[in-house]
Amino acid sequence: MKTRGPRSVGAKLWLTLLFYALAGCLSLMMRDQSAFGLSLYLHGAALFFIGMFVASSAGEVLFNKEEAEILLHRPVSPRAMLWAKVVVLLQVSLWLAFAFNLVPLIAAAFNDRIGVVFVPAHLVSTTLSAMFCTGAVVLIYQLCLKWFGRERLDGLMTFAQVVMTMVLVLGGQIAPHLAKYLPSEVRLGGETWWLVLLPPAWFAGLDEALMGRGTVTSWALGATGVLVTGVILGMAFGRLAASYGSGLRTLGESGATRPAVSGKPRALQRISSLPLVSWWLRDPLERCGFLLAGGYLLRDRDVKLRLYPGIAPMILMPVALMLTTMRGGSGSDGHSMLMVFGGYVAMVPMTAMNLLQFSQNWQAADVFHITPTAGPGRLIIGARKAVGVFLILPSVLVLMTGAVLISGDIGSLMALLPGIIALPLYARIGSLAMKSAPLSQPTEDSKGASRGLIVFFASLSVFALGGIAAAAHSFGYFVPFLVVEIVVVVTACILMEMQTRSLRWPSIDSSGGQLPPVEWE
Repeated sequence: MKTRGPRSVGAKLWLTLLFYALAGCLSLMMRDQSAFGLSLYLHGAALFFIGMFVASSAGEVLFNKEEAEILLHRPVSPRAMLWAKVVVLLQVSLWLAFAFNLVPLIAAAFNDRIGVVFVPAHLVSTTLSAMFCTGAVVLIYQLCLKWFGRERLDGLMTFAQVVMTMVLVLGGQIAPHLAKYLPSEVRLGGETWWLVLLPPAWFAGLDEALMGRGTVTSWALGATGVLVTGVILGMAFGRLAASYGSGLRTLGESGATRPAVSGKPRALQRISSLPLVSWWLRDPLERCGFLLAGGYLLRDRDVKLRLYPGIAPMILMPVALMLTTMRGGSGSDGHSMLMVFGGYVAMVPMTAMNLLQFSQNWQAADVFHITPTAGPGRLIIGARKAVGVFLILPSVLVLMTGAVLISGDIGSLMALLPGIIALPLYARIGSLAMKSAPLSQPTEDSKGASRGLIVFFASLSVFALGGIAAAAHSFGYFVPFLVVEIVVVVTACILMEMQTRSLRWPSIDSSGGQLPPVEWE
């Protein structure tokens, strides 16, 4: 029995609350704004951050499959179950909102232009905006489950978490640089009429109304915020609450795979049948590994939740750093920055191969042990090729597009060559570390500290490669460096490929009771 657990949302999320409080310090740059302008910025940022946080976590809170199997047979109405979960979500939203507004409220209280009366007014409007945000997220999830079904809901929850990771990575780099473009004071007028369509303006108008400084426009905006929030809460927790129980039952059902329309192959099979790809996958075991890993990369929610948020920073961080450090820089310094940051993309295949070892359905990998195969090598190679098609190729295209758009020089693509050339090497390092069939290990084994150290040292090696390339470029030895790198990468890849193909199935003594392979003539 667990005796030491968090007694409140604050105790559970204290580190997240600290981060939000520090993020709220950025609002000190708006200290010269009027009460409406400051409130508009605070509500906009709070709704954005809280919305992304709640959207990424509400899916598991509202629609947990294991929880449905335990609770649905108990005498608890779907409405009561929904309200219990929403209360928790609302508490989380309020804690996050108040943590974000803590420093701005203290600063506003000592601002003669705004006054102490802003504090209670903003607390009321913040509570209402948190209810609006939570209700909107719950409503969207319920509508997706009702209209689109379980698979689309899984995809939405995955998409929300990936988007949150991307926004945090890019926003942390770009937001400080956008502050200098903010207007000195925000007012509603003919040129800013569109603000009345945005929820932050509704709650900012409510602030002015509660402070006793409101105009007719402020009261209209505040009334709009209260009315829209009431409608959303009524729909989410009233009309749709009755269908929450049936939605949970649908979520727990295992749907059969839909057959292809008119006998046509699925998209993954069509991709593997393309002329060049089919020749690349001419080995049947490699094709099997490609289809297996590709299916999980594209359709399995558990793999997507662990994989895409993990590799998103590796793709977006170089773009964000380039955006903040070399805007318009196409000279030697800009190319050196590209070499250092662009090499980080080499971590994508290594990280992906590391995560593709694990799956919630890892027991199903025992089927490979009764097939006429000597080892998992060619299955691993097929999985690596799936990573190349579905992850490496899009990542390289994003990086190349970002480099050209940011630097304004197509010649900057040359600076990305060190990292692109290293991609096959790091992909094979990840393949060699797998040593077993893809998706054949339980997810609990992915939390070992040694894996974190491997990723850490691999990151150091990527930065070292970029630094050496930048130094070679500055001394005029960039082309010889590329030649040496190609020779080293090709040699290492050949040796690692041979070692991967020679992998054998582990014996029954070392495989934890797995079946030994069956040798067929």
